[in-house]
Amino acid sequence: MDFETIIGLEVHAQLLTRSKMFCRCSADYANAPPNTHVCPVCLGMPGVLPVINRQAVEYTIMTALALNCTISDYTKFDRKNYPYPDLMKGYQISQYDAPIGRGGWLNIEVDGEKRKIGIIRVHLEEDVAKLLHRTSPEGEDYSLIDVNRSGVPLMEIVSEPDLRSPEEARQYLIKLRSILQYLGVSTGNMEEGSFRCDANISIRPQGSSEPLAKVEVKNMNSFKAVYQAMDYEAKRQRKAAAEGKKLIQETRGWVEAKGKTVAQRSKEYAHDYRYFPEPDLPPLVISREWVEEIRARLPELPEARRERFIAEYGLPLYDASLLTTSKAMADYFEDSTKTAQFGKLPPDRAAKEVSNWLLGEVSRILNANDIDISQFREKVSPERLLGLILSSHGTINLATAKSVLEEMFQTGKDAQEIIAQRGLSQISDAGELEDIITQVIGANPQAVADFKSGKEAALKFLVGQVMRATKGRANPQVAAEMLKRKLA
Repeated sequence: MDFETIIGLEVHAQLLTRSKMFCRCSADYANAPPNTHVCPVCLGMPGVLPVINRQAVEYTIMTALALNCTISDYTKFDRKNYPYPDLMKGYQISQYDAPIGRGGWLNIEVDGEKRKIGIIRVHLEEDVAKLLHRTSPEGEDYSLIDVNRSGVPLMEIVSEPDLRSPEEARQYLIKLRSILQYLGVSTGNMEEGSFRCDANISIRPQGSSEPLAKVEVKNMNSFKAVYQAMDYEAKRQRKAAAEGKKLIQETRGWVEAKGKTVAQRSKEYAHDYRYFPEPDLPPLVISREWVEEIRARLPELPEARRERFIAEYGLPLYDASLLTTSKAMADYFEDSTKTAQFGKLPPDRAAKEVSNWLLGEVSRILNANDIDISQFREKVSPERLLGLILSSHGTINLATAKSVLEEMFQTGKDAQEIIAQRGLSQISDAGELEDIITQVIGANPQAVADFKSGKEAALKFLVGQVMRATKGRANPQVAAEMLKRKLA
């Protein structure tokens, strides 16, 4: 029997507010010593009262608008009860039946096919504390708790079960993270835990509307992990169904080291959490005036920026799509076009040349060093990159320019400083190249004979020998012209 994969994603994004969701404690806890950003409210002490963080509500409305959601006129907070050790109060303040945003959508594209993925809800809650699992020298396991994260504003975005493959799930997450970064509401960093994903996955027979048991998968901390976990789980469920085994509704964890999911517990239902309205917080009425004021402040989002890059800079769709996936990369590109040096590049291909460098050699450095463009920019500003590109138009050749960029990143020096220190300037003077070209012709009689018999590839070989003899400093165009004249 053929089965169809059904995937829905629940994404939790920490919001970039200065303080926590319901108290004044700093939300900037990432590098702080354990249990230093805490107060009686986020510690869950008896008798304390929460106060709603207005900025967190605005960020959630902003995100819901960007995801085409309807904003509720009336919303409220609820208590979600469960007995985990990382939950300081024994319950979490969340939202249940009256979320801030509902009924939106997000467009993705996979293999040239566009898909519209529904968004069920966007709601606001507080994050929980962090458990640190340790093993003593005697081999005994124990856990420590860091409360710094407890109470940090957490936005949850729940998709419809409209995703049909692991790749669609990955593309959805990439697009969603990009939108959050453009809005400036979250860093979207999965490795640091500010962008977390749980997936609900099931299978159903082709043509049927009834899926088999739904499985929730947790502990995925990268886009790659989400793809691999969904791929594994879809295959596991198909295999179990083919063998006549009963699939059960459960929560499973992704174990990256083993490349598999493992059972953790039976899946909870909504009634298991015993939701009821939070008695310490009044309902929240969201006025239309407030919503429209927030809508007016929405920035240019990835799709609109991509279309503008195509129209304004003449970039191909491929380049524009890659550049605008990351707001920081798109900003770097646009900042490059604003520098005075940009106007010195050939106008018909200036933007494309900057794009080629960013998507080529710069991206290679980012991947090799596991950094993002913001960290690269600290060493190599758009002005410095433009200076290097201009140098590759005569002062040095392309291969040398790539090595210079690597040194610029490592040292923070300007291209011209490195070129001068290493003596890399291109040799374009015919007088300097005369003897070298004569020697190359004399040392390669077969290539000379091949060229005279009409084989154009022989000229490229001879130019290569000139480049080798000059350690890459010869101007290849000048060398080719001089070789042609000599050989004639």
